[in-house]
Amino acid sequence: MPRWKALPEELDPRIREFAEQLRRLVDRSGLSLAAVADRTGYGKTSWERYLDGRLLAPKGAILALAEVTDTGQAHLITMWELAERAWSRSEMRHDLTMDEQRIAEARAALGEYGPPPEYGPAPEDAVPPGARASAPGTGAGARAPRRGQYPAPPGSHPPGDVRPGPSGGRRKVVLFLAGVVGALLVIAAAVLLTDLGGSGGDGGTAAGKPSATPTTSAPPLPAGVKCSGAACTGQDPETMGCGGEFATTASSATIGGSLVEVRYSKTCQAAWARITRATAGDTVRITVAGKAAQQGLVDEDTDAYTPMTAVAGAADARACATLTSGATGCTGGQ
Repeated sequence: MPRWKALPEELDPRIREFAEQLRRLVDRSGLSLAAVADRTGYGKTSWERYLDGRLLAPKGAILALAEVTDTGQAHLITMWELAERAWSRSEMRHDLTMDEQRIAEARAALGEYGPPPEYGPAPEDAVPPGARASAPGTGAGARAPRRGQYPAPPGSHPPGDVRPGPSGGRRKVVLFLAGVVGALLVIAAAVLLTDLGGSGGDGGTAAGKPSATPTTSAPPLPAGVKCSGAACTGQDPETMGCGGEFATTASSATIGGSLVEVRYSKTCQAAWARITRATAGDTVRITVAGKAAQQGLVDEDTDAYTPMTAVAGAADARACATLTSGATGCTGGQ
């Protein structure tokens, strides 16, 4: 079964050439995708998309891969820049196609309702009879308004013609009651403040000045890191963002022809065991304080790692391996 899927036929030739070059680098290194993800700091799923031509790898991932595979960066970056330009052009074409499709759909939807209705002037019969009768210049005895003077609308009163309604008396009563209530509240507040200020003694001071309780919160995690401490136990270090730049090798040992390491992330406050140059069937485990915590199994790849376990420090963890050849051993941890 081939390791790589066929690249999409519609890929631009420059993008295709770049993806094939990345595949050759990974094949030549002998690393699995999990190992590439762990050493570059970019997820395994992301590398699958980069190498299958479904997503263009960012420049940072390319530089990290060049360092891991001991490849010159200049030529690789040149190929990436050409692929990035081709990718941008294909995205612009895709956006234009989608815009044209949306415009066509909008036009079709508007066409289903026909042309907008036309509104003509209102017929004369639509004007209420009362409105025509009250218009200036109509009716017997009507007098045209002088310049700058317009008739008041029906039901309104001319300026200065103050006609207090039946609610005027009630409004005065409400205002008076509101003033009385406000004065009572001011007096009550003054009495209360006087009592608090004159209570004296240590008891009054303690009662008047509540003690502030300090609050402590965990420092925020870096972008991409999803757990810390006990929350990382049993989790995949790659998935939770604890590998790559946030992990270091705390201790290591060579067992048979395999390399066993304790990987420690201070950011995540967790450790895990990793084995490389292994064969299918080899097992690796991480122990803390002499107790087995997590275990990993090598399948068809040449490397494997265990889930994480929370540790107070890198020295608390120990990595052990059991090979199919019968060899066993551990790192020099506690």
